[in-house]
Amino acid sequence: MLSIATIVAVQFAGIVAKNVALAGDLARARADVVALRARDADESRTVARLSVPRGAVPEIHRALQLVGPHEEIIFLRGRVVAPTPGPGDWRPTP
Repeated sequence: MLSIATIVAVQFAGIVAKNVALAGDLARARADVVALRARDADESRTVARLSVPRGAVPEIHRALQLVGPHEEIIFLRGRVVAPTPGPGDWRPTP
């Protein structure tokens, strides 16, 4: 009788451990669903905003700013002259 009770206890402990593991998986899956729904809502708002010119034009201007936070754009006027190659320069002359 003791061996049967031991087998039942071991099986019960295994089932409880499996249920705990599955509960953790379920909680992670639910958290993923919540995160994906939030991301979907955010992307839907972005698509709606970019679908009209009033929202798309400022976004395009922001995307075209290729300057980093500690960089500057230097505008040059007039004709830019390329440097002449020296004797040790590997570039071919035009």
